[in-house]
Amino acid sequence: MAYPDPSITSRTTLQDYCLRRLGHPVVEINVDDEQISDRIDDALEFFAEYHFDGVEKVFLKHTLTQDDIDNEYIAMSDPADPVGGPVIGVIRVLPIPNFNMFQTGFFNEEFQLRLQDLNTFSGTSLINWEMSLQNWQMISHLFTVAPTVLFNRKQNKLYLETNWASKFSVGDIFIVECYRVLDPTQYTEVYNDVFLKKYCTALIKRQWGENLKKFEGVQLPGGVTLNGKTIYDEAV
Repeated sequence: MAYPDPSITSRTTLQDYCLRRLGHPVVEINVDDEQISDRIDDALEFFAEYHFDGVEKVFLKHTLTQDDIDNEYIAMSDPADPVGGPVIGVIRVLPIPNFNMFQTGFFNEEFQLRLQDLNTFSGTSLINWEMSLQNWQMISHLFTVAPTVLFNRKQNKLYLETNWASKFSVGDIFIVECYRVLDPTQYTEVYNDVFLKKYCTALIKRQWGENLKKFEGVQLPGGVTLNGKTIYDEAV
């Protein structure tokens, strides 16, 4: 059984691997280093966009500030913000109640409902308790409107469709359930992914063909004829 090459752990080693697959150093690869770097960036971006191993599901904590309430959004791209990072999709936002709210928790409807059903614990069955709990959850779902979450990764702003000034306060804590791009500099095994290596090699080969298509049919000394279109077609 063949195992992945453990030496491919960086952009440099990935670049060297792709060039070797294309024939270097036996064959001269007519691609500039900056072009190779651009194609690696393209491959990493595609990997993060469409590959299931390119992202991770995380829960990010954010403490609301006055600026957040005034702006009515959370700036996801702010490096100083706890939610900052390459987030590509937000699933939901989970608010954490302030601890002061627990002072009145003994007088709300849910607590009274459960208090009345405590006698259920003295029996051998929890069916009534479970049915009451499900009924309460249904009532809560019908009468509690959760704000709609809006997020566009090109804007890097997280919106909640609600009145921020009346709904939230400075110091409120949000837990953002989202998908974040894996940082290949931290998780170096990304560079050794089978798909990424093949796709990156194909992109560099396509760039090689694009560079040589301009000289299609030019005959070199010794009778060799350049055929960039064939290289390009093989890559795509």
